[in-house]
Amino acid sequence: MILPIISYGSSVLKKTAKEITSDYPNLSELIANMWETMYAANGVGLAAPQIGLSIRVFVIDASPFVDEENMSVKEIETINTFKKVFINPKIISEEGNLWDFNEGCLSIPDVREDISRKEKISINFFDENFEPQILKLNGLTARVVQHEYDHIEGVLFTDHLSSLKKRLIKNRLTLISKGDISVDYKMSFPKKSRK
Repeated sequence: MILPIISYGSSVLKKTAKEITSDYPNLSELIANMWETMYAANGVGLAAPQIGLSIRVFVIDASPFVDEENMSVKEIETINTFKKVFINPKIISEEGNLWDFNEGCLSIPDVREDISRKEKISINFFDENFEPQILKLNGLTARVVQHEYDHIEGVLFTDHLSSLKKRLIKNRLTLISKGDISVDYKMSFPKKSRK
């Protein structure tokens, strides 16, 4: 089932999400819905807070990045097959140089900015079968994981911007939070307060 994606301005996107246990109700159905929702919105990642659930779960399919320029054959193979479910993940290290990449977010449509992140990470997590996993990632796969991990920490990519950049996009963010935008996927906007 395709679920609405929660927009910028919703409080659930700013909360630190809670861990879940293997008996979390309807977990398989939730994961299936997250995949379907992400693909319907042409995303490469989706975190549970983006569908209104403050739990530590996200899904990633990095294959759309295969078209990026200047990639080796090995990088293309890695990205093209990088499709994973992350449950209760914990980034245990971030290493290497900082590098900029133009990021966007399904919860913040039509806003893209260069974000600086470390090039390598190590992460522990449980997969969809609640089997423990550890991965060492670099480049684009590390970046997508860092972006989705931020979501379960209550951090948006716009939080990484300088105060000047934040001021420059403030009006666009306000319009998004009011629902004054046009997108080609289902979205849910913060409820307007009554006076």
